Amino acid sequence: MTVVETDRIEMADESDELTLDKLFERVERMPVPEGYKVEIVEGTVYMSPQRQKHWLIIADLYDQLRTRYPRTRTASDVRIDFPGHLNGFASDIAAMAEGAEPGADDRWHPRDVEFVGEVISKSTAANDYGPKKAVYAAADVPVYLIVDPYTGKCHVHTLPKDGEYRVETTLDFGVDIDLTDTPAGLKLTTGEFPRD
Repeated sequence: MTVVETDRIEMADESDELTLDKLFERVERMPVPEGYKVEIVEGTVYMSPQRQKHWLIIADLYDQLRTRYPRTRTASDVRIDFPGHLNGFASDIAAMAEGAEPGADDRWHPRDVEFVGEVISKSTAANDYGPKKAVYAAADVPVYLIVDPYTGKCHVHTLPKDGEYRVETTLDFGVDIDLTDTPAGLKLTTGEFPRD
């Protein structure tokens, strides 16, 4: 009997299929540096450091969201699995609809998310403006706010329909963001957002 060696790679069994849970289990075993945020976008793991100025913006957004959302309906850097191929996002700040509760796995469901805010980092900005924006629209997240401390601008995306946001408004830091006609139902001030 002759054995022929090949460079062929055997296909994995379905039980070996890569899932978000398996990816996050691997990430949890990695030596992720303190102060780094980890999320998975379209199956790729991204780690980015939390910068002080970014944290100040996130904290400001949190304080303002708390006028409408109780602490139990907000999340920051908490995994939420979104539609599409291996999308486990850890949004900078998210707020959930009234009556929403995490599932048995202690994770929020995308259908409950009313507001997402992302403060961009240079290394992952392409995700926030690209695939994450598309995924949030596909999940019908009513308000997606991108805060860009490098340009001093906020990009507000609303009215998701058929996988894209129909309205995009760009405002300079210092101009209020009026979300009163959205499920978020509040105005956000940006005058204290620091530039980076």
